[in-house]
Amino acid sequence: MLVVEDEKEIRELLRRYLERAGFTVVTTGSGAQALTMVAGGVAALVVLDLGLPDVDGVEVLRAARQSGQTPVVVLTARGSVEERIRGLELGADDYVTKPFSPTELVLRVQAVLHRVNFAAEPAATSFGEGRLLIDDARHEARWDGGLLELTPTEWGILSAVASVPGRVYSRYELINRVRGYEFEGYERTVDSHVKNLRHKLGGSGPDVVQTVLGVGYRLGLRRDP
Repeated sequence: MLVVEDEKEIRELLRRYLERAGFTVVTTGSGAQALTMVAGGVAALVVLDLGLPDVDGVEVLRAARQSGQTPVVVLTARGSVEERIRGLELGADDYVTKPFSPTELVLRVQAVLHRVNFAAEPAATSFGEGRLLIDDARHEARWDGGLLELTPTEWGILSAVASVPGRVYSRYELINRVRGYEFEGYERTVDSHVKNLRHKLGGSGPDVVQTVLGVGYRLGLRRDP
């Protein structure tokens, strides 16, 4: 995290509070140096004072938004509504006006990062014109809109065959992918897990997880564009 603030006491105060909250913090009082650091991608978030002595903080804000869409929490003594609106229009994710509570600023930083990380989560992958949805981030699968109540092994098998639709996975590949190479169980136990998985997929189960005789299993659905 990068803190850009020309007043040393405030800069150090913010550093202490943010580090106490578990963040790794670098600081600078120079807008020019901040531009270099933002361009170098040193920060997952920037706490930025707009009133810098050498470079207008707005330039740093613009650079942060153009450099990988780095989130920015603006910190400034400019208290007018117009200035706050301007900062938000230029891409600030939040706005804190001096004087401020360091604890409040930490909470705002955490909230911004939560929103950014939530938005960055990959969307669920869709197969078969939306009939099957697999959401790796939430460890969930849905069939025809209904949540599938899968065991860890069933989830692992479905996730494996869906990783490359149409590719045939041997029983050996599946059991080791699901349980790890230390697993000493017999490969044919995969068959019983596939049977249960197909049952939960209803009448279409055998078409979703297809058997390739003498080889193994594959996903019988295409990944949606």
